[in-house]
Amino acid sequence: MNNKDDDCMDYTNEGYEHVNILNREKTDKLTALYKQVIEGLGEDAKREGLLKTPSRVARSMQFLTHGYSIDASKILRSSRFKEDYQQMVLVKNIDIYSLCEHHLIPFFGKAHVAYIPNGFITGLSKIARVVETFSRRLQVQERLTIQIRDCIQDALNPAGVAVVIEAKHLCMVMRGIQKQNSVTTTSAFTGEFLENQPTREEFMHLIGVSLM
Repeated sequence: MNNKDDDCMDYTNEGYEHVNILNREKTDKLTALYKQVIEGLGEDAKREGLLKTPSRVARSMQFLTHGYSIDASKILRSSRFKEDYQQMVLVKNIDIYSLCEHHLIPFFGKAHVAYIPNGFITGLSKIARVVETFSRRLQVQERLTIQIRDCIQDALNPAGVAVVIEAKHLCMVMRGIQKQNSVTTTSAFTGEFLENQPTREEFMHLIGVSLM
């Protein structure tokens, strides 16, 4: 990665379409807009400390929202294998960093994702990449949870999918109600996790305990 040239900042993929996060035309457009924002706040955009801020923010925002350029289903299908395994596969404590679409303020936390294979499994890292893809967009936590669930269900056709996200929203911490210790939990299930209570309880138990 070369920060001297916007067009050289890439997101390297494995087995699916290569994505160039930064685009020179978009960077220039966003830079001009963020300069106006800084001036609109009453600051001097020509001040030394702020001189390069508009271009920095323009590049940063493209990185923080680069999930729009990635097809999450292709990520899963690029590493899909036939396997006769029919028990739960759980990847938990996946870090999430996203932007609330209401105020463009971050929310962050952990995602716990499980599925029950129905003839196919996928690479474990691909589950984390799916979470990353959808979180790197302007989001609400509820939609993010459903998008992850539906992507895995559609791409792998498993017997069930479970997704739980726990996150802290800085729009609640830094502004508004200003409740620093609040945590939001969302969940979404399909198949066995939705219809079979013992399976769902096993999942909820496993994400709450440490086995390592």
